[in-house]
Amino acid sequence: MCLSAAFNSLKSSNLISWKATGKLQQTLEGCIELTGKALHSGKVSTVKIWPGFAGEGRYFEFQSKLIPASIDFVQESLLCTTLCKDGYKIRTVEHLLSALEAKGVDNCRIEIQSFDSKDPEVEVPIFDGSASAWVEAIEQVGRKEALDRCGNNAEKLAPYLNEPLHVSRDDSFLVAFPSRMVRITCGIDFPKVPAIGCQWFSSAALDDFYEKQIACSRTFCIYEEVERMRNAGLIKGGSLDNAIVCSASKGWLNPPLHFHDEPCRHKVLDLIGDLSLFARSGSQGFPVAHVVSFKGGHSLHADFVRRLSGII
Repeated sequence: MCLSAAFNSLKSSNLISWKATGKLQQTLEGCIELTGKALHSGKVSTVKIWPGFAGEGRYFEFQSKLIPASIDFVQESLLCTTLCKDGYKIRTVEHLLSALEAKGVDNCRIEIQSFDSKDPEVEVPIFDGSASAWVEAIEQVGRKEALDRCGNNAEKLAPYLNEPLHVSRDDSFLVAFPSRMVRITCGIDFPKVPAIGCQWFSSAALDDFYEKQIACSRTFCIYEEVERMRNAGLIKGGSLDNAIVCSASKGWLNPPLHFHDEPCRHKVLDLIGDLSLFARSGSQGFPVAHVVSFKGGHSLHADFVRRLSGII
C-alpha cells in the first residue's frame, strides 16, 4: 500500500492540526542490535531495530506478533509503559521510544526476543537507566530517507495543538498550550527526600539539546521504597549500575549525578517517550505545544495522549 491511504487517517480536528515539518520521514541506515538486562523482570532480552518503510511508523515484533508503538495498545502498569496485544506484552518501552522520537527515527521495526521462547511477556533492556545506549546506537548506524513500499518518500507531519488541554490525577497534572515550537516544562517534588526536593527543568526537546542534556539522565528511585517495590514484583533487575538511588536520610548512594537536576531531566526523557505514542503513519508523535508536567508519571502521560487522540 502506498502512502496516500495512510495519510488519510491524519485528519485535523478542533484540537489538533497536522502540518508539514519541511522534512522527509526518516529511518535507520542499518540494523541496531543491543542485549541487556531488564529493570523490572531482571531477565535478559535482545532488541534488533530494523529500517522501516515510510508511512508505517514504529512497531514492535515479539513472538511473531506485530504491536504498533501506539497509545491504542498501552496497558496500565506500574513504573513503566507497557504495550499489549493479544495477550503479549512488551514492558518498559519508554526510553527506547524517547530516543527514536527525539532522534527522528520515524519508521522502524523493533524485534525483541527473550531467552524464554514461551514467555508471553518481554521487557526492553534498561542499560544504565538512561537513553544514552539507544542514542549512541542510532548515531553509529545513521539515518536515511525512508521510502514507502512503492519507492516514494514522504513528508513528515507534526500535530500542532490548537487549544489548551489538561489531565490530572490527585496532585499531579499535565497541561499543554498552543505554541509555535515544542517546549517542555517539568516539575517534581519529593519533600521527604531533601537531596531531591522540588526541581524544575525546561527544554526544547526535539533537537540536539536532547542528546546532550536529556538522554543521559538516568532513572532514579528512593532507597526506602526499594523493598516495597521488590515485594510487588518490580525492579528485580535494579542495581546501582542502572539507576541513581537516593535515601531520605543519607542522600545519594551512588554519586556523582550527571546533572544536579538529573531526576527531573529523566522525567522529561520519559515524557518524550510516552507522548511519542501519539505518532501514526510515520508522523511526529510529540505535539507541537508547550507541555507542562508536574509530578507526572506514565499513567498520567497515557491519559494525556488518550485525550489528545479523542479516546477519552
